[in-house]
Amino acid sequence: MTIHVNIGEAKTRLSELLAAAARGEEVIVNKAGVPFATLVPTPEAMAMARDSRAAKRRAAFGCLAEKYKDHPPEAFDVPLSMTNEDYQARIARKLK
Repeated sequence: MTIHVNIGEAKTRLSELLAAAARGEEVIVNKAGVPFATLVPTPEAMAMARDSRAAKRRAAFGCLAEKYKDHPPEAFDVPLSMTNEDYQARIARKLK
């Protein structure tokens, strides 16, 4: 999703816009209706955010960490419930 804001609005919503950019949204600051600048996170900020999310997941695992410590990380991957082709076929059946 792309967010377009003018300079005045960007001044008042800077924290919110920076958070949106850190989430991966494109934030474009306009001056007199013309795109003037784009907010993008630095690679270091992206790495810090990724590490923070990983730490929260590890903390949430919490009490079960000892029980599953010997399992490889791949053991916790959840397989897709259906393929894209299956999904498209299901939608086609519902729309008939």
